[in-house]
Amino acid sequence: MPSKSISTALLTVLLLASGVLAETHWAYRPIRRSAIPTTTHRHATANAIDHFVIAQQTARGLQGTPPTTAANWIRRVSLDLIGIPPTPAEATRFVADSRPDADARLVDRLLASPHYGERWARPWLDLCHYADSDGYLTDQPRPVAWRYRAWLVEALNADLPFDQFTAQQLAGDLLPATSLQPRLATGFLRQTLSNREGGADPEEFRVKQVIDRTSMVGKVWMGLTVGCAECHDHKYDDLSQHEFYQLYAFFNQADEINLNAPLPHEAKPFHTALPAYQRQRQALLAPLNKPLAEFQSRWEHKLLTARDHPGRDWFWDRQWELLGLVWGGFLGEGQLEGWQIVTLAPERRTQLQRDRLLDYFLTVADSFDRDAAKKLKLGELRDALAKLKSTLPPVTRAPTMMETHTPRPTFVHEAGDFRLPGDEVQANTPGVLPQLPPGERNRRVLAEWLVSPQHPLTARVAVNRSWQEFFGAGIVATPGDFGVRGATPSHPRLLDWLASELMHRRWSTKQLHRTLVTSSTYRQQVASGAASDAERQRWLAGQRPLRLSAEQIRDSVLRVSGLWDARIGGPSVRPPQPASVSEQGYQNSWQVSSGGNRYRRSLYTWVQRTSPFAMHITFDAPNPNQICTRRERSNTPLQALTLLNGPFFFEAAGALAQQSANAEPDDERARIHYLYQRVLSRPPTVDELSVLLELINQLRADANSDADQDPWPVVCSVLLNLHEFVTRG
Repeated sequence: MPSKSISTALLTVLLLASGVLAETHWAYRPIRRSAIPTTTHRHATANAIDHFVIAQQTARGLQGTPPTTAANWIRRVSLDLIGIPPTPAEATRFVADSRPDADARLVDRLLASPHYGERWARPWLDLCHYADSDGYLTDQPRPVAWRYRAWLVEALNADLPFDQFTAQQLAGDLLPATSLQPRLATGFLRQTLSNREGGADPEEFRVKQVIDRTSMVGKVWMGLTVGCAECHDHKYDDLSQHEFYQLYAFFNQADEINLNAPLPHEAKPFHTALPAYQRQRQALLAPLNKPLAEFQSRWEHKLLTARDHPGRDWFWDRQWELLGLVWGGFLGEGQLEGWQIVTLAPERRTQLQRDRLLDYFLTVADSFDRDAAKKLKLGELRDALAKLKSTLPPVTRAPTMMETHTPRPTFVHEAGDFRLPGDEVQANTPGVLPQLPPGERNRRVLAEWLVSPQHPLTARVAVNRSWQEFFGAGIVATPGDFGVRGATPSHPRLLDWLASELMHRRWSTKQLHRTLVTSSTYRQQVASGAASDAERQRWLAGQRPLRLSAEQIRDSVLRVSGLWDARIGGPSVRPPQPASVSEQGYQNSWQVSSGGNRYRRSLYTWVQRTSPFAMHITFDAPNPNQICTRRERSNTPLQALTLLNGPFFFEAAGALAQQSANAEPDDERARIHYLYQRVLSRPPTVDELSVLLELINQLRADANSDADQDPWPVVCSVLLNLHEFVTRG
């Protein structure tokens, strides 16, 4: 018997003996909508969530904390739903609102805010490891990566049902679309790293991208570590290497492509000018149509021969490589798009594909056949076409996916090495989960399977991630691992009730979030000592304080200081940061944005994979090269030093001081009250007021007699450094 079979048999015996295989793992069982438990604590129940939570607490002799104050609740729910604190006017109005439905009104207003989509886009971008650059050594820029982010914000604001949200991102190009939006959604699959370095093996890095997409979908939608089966059968979960490559096969048939996707202000000028441009282009090409077509055909034949017979001719091997690798730099396109067009039969190419391939060919024709290129005067033609193209109004493009024109066979990679093909496999889903129906197998079918009512994982995983954002930890504490090595749910009946409720409410994420934040469980005070009381945290006997994310800290500072530029959408921006950060990367350039772009919301900050924005990394932003299902929350000396001494925080303190001077120029006590309302959404206590007045007097006493030292920026810095400001209580 082979050693692998002996090991598998031994593991099976051990698992049977321990009872692990006695029943189906909880995550693979069908979702059951549990009956809502009854409770005698009716005063503490606002919706079904509270019934499930109180039932668990009662069984353990625990009791939740009272509701938090109105001032703290509006700050909490504002940070959680839109990612920024309320304005003083918003907080004051809410605290004074005695209507019984005041909470519900506030929640509805926040859910309708355009900032909702910005706040909830960030954790989703963590999942797909979004970035504005390729990664690897040269880490080249992706100037239109932001088009996917823009789609995401709009989709979240529109409460696109999660089943459609899934289908569009995984297979928007395969849907019967009536607009461009579903195709823009496939930018989700374009967030893998790309290698455009000279000498890189294109197939090697294409395979790496497909593996990344397969692992990402497994973790994001199913909460399974399917990537562990890339090189061998999964050591713990019921997932074989064959099954990994069956799942891989769905994405092996997808290719990258950038599409014309004009922005609203670009569409009319572009489409108005396009007919005249095309007529003038054809007029320039007409005298050379036949000889040029024959010349280009010979060049394409050489390329395809090199593709089919690598190693036969080093020059043409290099030309084939450059068609893929240089295409991105020449046209700012998807890395593989040049290969895709050449591989496609000429009669199947669109006019745009023909034009783009010809433009590229004219740049390399001299190296192919200098005499023929000179005879046809292709250098002059190239310059004339470039001059003509410069008159065409620009149109923004977008990174998307498309089903490949030439289907690829999929093989198991022996030991994970793509150069060692094993058994050929067909697209399929893991056997431990409900099976696909007979028929077509593509990404659209996979997406439909993921959100089918019979699928036991997708709704549970989605609900758990939302719960994690509002309560600091998921009902399943391992949001990226629902397998046998992951955590068991603390409230399994509640998890299933919420999962079934999500599907019952037509996959509405906003309705799910509304249910969570209107529960009494969510509104509880932070329990005294809860930060170290694991038992109370697990059974939700009090809210837990949550340190704000890197983006929320910066955005909160921008908001309260008055520096914030609230514009939504658009290309990524580069806020100020030390030049030394970018110098750590390969030829990275960080040209600081001007004007209001310096103060845009952190969601829009350019993400350079090899040298990410320094402040975000300091405050626990995840590695943009990896899938992140749960951020770390730390409190380090470096964070404290940055809050106290960082140039951005120093600038914000000065701006906040000016805001307070404009509002209350003559009364120091009133000025401190103003600052507390602006920064913490509450008035200061008597002791806090006394301490700050004493600080102001001390600062003035310490100032040199010949210097006019303003103490107020220091006072503002103190408030921006408070635990209460950088923590959601």
